[in-house]
Amino acid sequence: MYDMRTREIQEAIEAADEALNHLERAKRSLSSASGWGLFDTLGGGFISGLIKHGKMSDPEYEINEAKKALSRFSKELRDVDGYSSVHINGFLTFGDLFCDGFLMDVLVQSQIGKAKRECENAISQVTKIRNDLKKML
Repeated sequence: MYDMRTREIQEAIEAADEALNHLERAKRSLSSASGWGLFDTLGGGFISGLIKHGKMSDPEYEINEAKKALSRFSKELRDVDGYSSVHINGFLTFGDLFCDGFLMDVLVQSQIGKAKRECENAISQVTKIRNDLKKML
């Protein structure tokens, strides 16, 4: 019984590590896109606009990977006594903002900022649960 419990906790920790890896990468990608977006908003021109839009695919990819990893983390967490699931407030929906189109640079900057805050919140929540799991070992 003890070995099974330990294994389930370790699997949940591994899933948390994977989710945190993608969340951190998404946060870095969002920061990069935000920097180029700010430059573009302040008059960077056609080339900076192209670079900014090119940079948007990185956070979109990482956000989608983070969603998958969070789903796996939630599944693994259900196997650990005392946890029913993980609910990352808002995070599972913010990836959709990249599919809506970019009508205004200011709106894009606002959306990137919101996505970064939600990413940071998700990192904080997953890190807390991961630390709690480590204490259970």
